[in-house]
Amino acid sequence: MATSKVAIANLALQKLGAARISALDQDDANARSMSAAYALMRDAELRRYRWGFAIKRESIAADGTDAAWGDWKRYSLPNDFLFLILDDETGQATDWRIEGLYIVTADASPLQIRYIARIDDPVFYDALFIEAFACRLALQTCEEITGSTSRKESIKADYDMAIAEARRLGAVEKPAQEFPEDSWVNARL
Repeated sequence: MATSKVAIANLALQKLGAARISALDQDDANARSMSAAYALMRDAELRRYRWGFAIKRESIAADGTDAAWGDWKRYSLPNDFLFLILDDETGQATDWRIEGLYIVTADASPLQIRYIARIDDPVFYDALFIEAFACRLALQTCEEITGSTSRKESIKADYDMAIAEARRLGAVEKPAQEFPEDSWVNARL
């Protein structure tokens, strides 16, 4: 079965013990609630972690307009941009800043960036992202759909378990961290 937005919404509704829907735009209270929360919760969840399927690379040119002051260049963010990953291939931090819809930096053009992209098509979602996303949707819409807060704790536990599983299995990417050199430790070598 192909994954769809409706299937994700129905998974969230299932967690709430609510009636399923056939479309996000149908004239139904559950569909309206899911539709209202879907895009915001998706983007928030994509931004919250470095989901491997959502990491993209771009090489962008300076937009020709320098920052209002200073010697910094301005680079337009990609249209699907959600979150800038502020390290390069060597693991070193960069001196980039997000200001409005731009990256400003003293670095020369083209700027090579890694970022979390807004992925709208659920076909590309990792299965563990779908589970975590459905939990976030259920958590967000719990009171509106069920009229109760009692299910929130169990849904929150499901969400925490989904994120822990994603981290364990590598769906949430975390770069290897290098420990800084210490002169006291190096003196023994």
